[in-house]
Amino acid sequence: MSEPLVPAERLRDLALLRRVRDRMDREFDQPLNVDALARDVHMSSGHLSRSFKAAYGESPYSYLMTRRIERAMALFRRGDLSVTDVCFTVGFSSLGTFSTRFTELVGMSPSEYRRRAEESPAELPSCVMKAVTRPVRNREAPPLLPD
Repeated sequence: MSEPLVPAERLRDLALLRRVRDRMDREFDQPLNVDALARDVHMSSGHLSRSFKAAYGESPYSYLMTRRIERAMALFRRGDLSVTDVCFTVGFSSLGTFSTRFTELVGMSPSEYRRRAEESPAELPSCVMKAVTRPVRNREAPPLLPD
């Protein structure tokens, strides 16, 4: 059984985890994986995954997917890109994976979200819109209500 981290080691780990999270925020559209992220901060992938989940409440993979979906939602609200263009712009290499993950987090398909975004006027400032439309994690999207 290992000893708990002393405060200095815990602070160091938190700083490294913040670097990983910041990198995912910046490079969400790049092909990132846990092994590469862990290697960059000199941690094992298992330790990174466990520590990241303990610090942020979700795995690194889930965090990255949420960032990608948030960006996709913003691009759909902009209205000038197709679903396929958005899929590849935000870092997915498969339209099927993008559609599945988008639907899990948002509660509707990318096509439906895009259609609704085009129909509704953008009355809210973008900073408010981002907070209001933040995707729900862990397949917790509410069921769609009829229009």
